This record gives sequence, C-alpha cells and structure tokens, in this order.
Amino acid sequence: MTATPITLYATRAGFGLPDASPFVLKTEVQLKMAGLPYRKVAAIPPQAPNGKLPYIQDGDEAISDSTFIRAHIERTRGVDLDRGLDAHQRAESWAIERLLEDHLYFAMVWFRWIDPENFAKGPAQFAGGASEDERAQTRQAMQARKRADLHAQGIGRHTPAQIAALGERSIDALARLLGERPYFMGEHPSAVDATALGMLACVATPFFDTPLRRAVEARGNLVAYLARMMQRYYPEHAWCPPTDAVPA
Repeated sequence: MTATPITLYATRAGFGLPDASPFVLKTEVQLKMAGLPYRKVAAIPPQAPNGKLPYIQDGDEAISDSTFIRAHIERTRGVDLDRGLDAHQRAESWAIERLLEDHLYFAMVWFRWIDPENFAKGPAQFAGGASEDERAQTRQAMQARKRADLHAQGIGRHTPAQIAALGERSIDALARLLGERPYFMGEHPSAVDATALGMLACVATPFFDTPLRRAVEARGNLVAYLARMMQRYYPEHAWCPPTDAVPA
C-alpha cells in the first residue's frame, strides 16, 4: 500500500451540503468507508482530465469518474466496499446506483439549474467571479448549456410537472427498497449507500425548494436514513432534516 495520500479533486461546500456535487460526496464517503487517508482540493471541471469532477490523483495516476475511482481504490488497496454481499445483493446495488445516477440525478439537476428561482440563488452564483458586465451573459450561457444537456438526455423535453412525477417515482422506489433497514443492503453500509447519500442529500437540501425535496420529506425512512448517514460520515456538518417529516 502506498504511503502517499490520495488527492481528491472536488467542487466546494455549498447549497447546505459538504460538497455541491453528489458524485464528489459519493467518492468522499467511499474513501471514508475504505479508511483511506486523502486530501481534498477544490477544483473546477475544466481542470479535470475528462472535464468533470471528481477525480483523484494517486501517485502518478489520475482517475476520473466516481465509479472508476471506486474500482481503482478497491483494486489497489485490497478493499471491497461490498464485503459481505452476495451476487444478488451486488446486482441490486448496481441497479439502485443506476436509478440514482442515471435518472434521479437529472431530475434534481433540472430543478437546480432550470427552475428560475433555484438557479438564481444557486448555480448562478458560480458566475460571481466574472466582471459585472460579463456576469449576466455568463449566467445565460451556463444555463443554456445545462438546458441543452438535459434536452439531449431526454428529461429536459418534459414539463416541470412531468419531471417532478418521474423524480418522485424514483424517490418512492428508493423508500420502498430501503424499507425499515438502516442501510440499503442491510445492517451495515456498503458502496451503494455512498451513492444514495450523495444524491439524496442533494435532492433534500433545504437550500432549494423543489417538489423532489418535498417527496423525500414525505418519506420518513429516507429522512432518517439521510440523518443517519450524515451523522456517520459528516458529523461536523450541520445537517438539518425537516422537523415536520413523517416519522420513520
């Protein structure tokens, strides 16, 4: 095992979250699950090898994409974040990850980036470093790129109500899959829980007012799950679950 700590290139804390990106949260929690020392460095997507964050630097090797980062740390550090899971549970974990990252994520992004009020208080602030003359144009360009991405993906072709309905269906499925278990695969956290924490925290943060946040708040087991995971992996972060949520 190398003695050199891994460097995690991340976005920044924001929107009531330890990091604004669900994929950074996923990778950071998986590093914590593996018990690996790391240092966290703020970066911007254009600095990343494939234009997206997170990525890690491990010695001379740069690894992009949270899924490949996990594979790298498991292979090089001799850890298995799904230790104790059988083949069926591992397959179920992968299916849950795909629901989170390839479906719920895009609904979350729409309400964060395209909804006018949420965009103004959230992602629009990323343009704060531009000059006053350029700020409005930069914000318009940022939102236009995200709108084009969501249209190409497909979810951006729907109405807000339809996007909310699709997102809530995924949230309901997650609540039913979790059930009364403390973690998605049982009594102990596994890799899928890092993915779930990252995505659900980004959906449920009180910073944004969205129908997806309210859908999480209406499912007490998800509220309790998020509080449990945040306390375990980010005890220093002031996570405030809603007080009027349905009890778990």
